[in-house]
Amino acid sequence: MTIPEAQLDSWDSLGAVKQSRDTYASLKGALEDSKAPYSSRSFETFLQGSYGNDTNVFADSDVDIVMKLTSVFYYDLSRMTDPEKATYDKAYANGEYDLSTFKSETVAWLKKNCGEKVTPGKKAIFIPSSGNRRDCDVLVCAQFRRYHKFLSTSDQKYDDGICFFLPGNVRIENFPKQHSANCTEKMDQTNQWFKPTVRVFKNMRNRMIERGELAEGIAPSYYLEGMLYNVPADKFGGSYQDTFTNCFNWIVEADSTKLVCASYMHWLVRDGEQTSWPVANFKAYLAAAKKHWEKG
Repeated sequence: MTIPEAQLDSWDSLGAVKQSRDTYASLKGALEDSKAPYSSRSFETFLQGSYGNDTNVFADSDVDIVMKLTSVFYYDLSRMTDPEKATYDKAYANGEYDLSTFKSETVAWLKKNCGEKVTPGKKAIFIPSSGNRRDCDVLVCAQFRRYHKFLSTSDQKYDDGICFFLPGNVRIENFPKQHSANCTEKMDQTNQWFKPTVRVFKNMRNRMIERGELAEGIAPSYYLEGMLYNVPADKFGGSYQDTFTNCFNWIVEADSTKLVCASYMHWLVRDGEQTSWPVANFKAYLAAAKKHWEKG
């Protein structure tokens, strides 16, 4: 017994598009207000996560917004030669304004505009729903550069991402724009099957959680997107039953140590990495999904 095609087909739909779009427009306007205390700084605001990548389902509640400080950047020079590192050190000096100040000013401004229930968390600032506005997470971060080459400010090569800090000054590096671009490219490669298939897998995961077959937090949407990003394009299409079976079987048989996140900047399945899916959780998800599929 397997999950009927009609059920899978019902799971491919986007959720709450208009309300999420309106939430983003409203908060983007507040964040980019010229009266904000950080308005003289260079920054950009954009969507990330399920709503940003068109993989949101009806159970998704939060809209994820990135506030990226661009007048300051953090960096990783580990891939460069010692002479290149020395040249870099001569070219750049540390400024006085930093990410911590930017975040403090953003929190204060959001509290003023959205109320005292605005709550800073370990990663993001939570803004509760109000009226037609959905719950929202604002990730305050800075530009991050993963350097590969530095001969001068006019002759350099780096991957442009974001970074933020967890308690204990643990830096987290992410590349949301590469993630989004790669998912869009995957859509073209799969004849528009990729993102609907992600939504099917997410809805199935949600039902598994509701039935107590999978613990909350074991299979975050980010990792499900990354997992399916690795699947060859020819495994998508025909029907959702065919697509699920072909994709899932490929994942089970693949070498999990070679799977990458959709940004192509991190390994997908690794222990001890803040940006990777823990091995035990990955295996627990696959085992639960197999049982759920077979039960129908």
